[in-house]
Amino acid sequence: MDLSLNALRAQYEQLFNTCVVDPAHLADINHVVDRIMPGQPRYQAVGGPLGIPWYFIGLVHNMECSLSFNRHLHNGDPLSQRTIHVPANRPPVWNPPSDWESSATDALQHQGFAHLADWGLGALLYRLEGYNGYGYHVVNPPVNSPYLWSFSNHYTKGKYVADHVFDPNAVSSQCGSAVILFQMVQRGIVQFAPAAGGQ
Repeated sequence: MDLSLNALRAQYEQLFNTCVVDPAHLADINHVVDRIMPGQPRYQAVGGPLGIPWYFIGLVHNMECSLSFNRHLHNGDPLSQRTIHVPANRPPVWNPPSDWESSATDALQHQGFAHLADWGLGALLYRLEGYNGYGYHVVNPPVNSPYLWSFSNHYTKGKYVADHVFDPNAVSSQCGSAVILFQMVQRGIVQFAPAAGGQ
């Protein structure tokens, strides 16, 4: 299966453009958006030198760390030491209590996200899903990743409950990052320029 950006870009854009937020969760989604916004200066401080949009970092920060600046952006492990979970032992040089910004910079560089030309909608959603993994494309039948689409019309059930363990009946209780982004666009917080091309 081709899981490249070029193969999946149109699918991400189609899903986003047909997204319908679950009305029962709208207040929860807006609450997350409101909690992301105060961190914008810190996200910009990290993302600016790397060429990464602040809102991408904010979305990852919400998904991985519940917006805590005391946790590694890599995976939500505490900043008091290097990461324990995958990716483990990051950053390579770490002298606690080092700051969130240096750890976040390492996380984004480790993912290969620094200095990429294309941060259009399809590319951004592709990289958001990649942060959690592309395993939802290979289950049978495929499931739209709850990491992106939970709390919308594009997700009902099916979830990895542990590494490489997929439960077709498990339901995510966390709002998907694409759904949060969709609401940020609806509120005029985020706008997308045409894709620049490339990866």
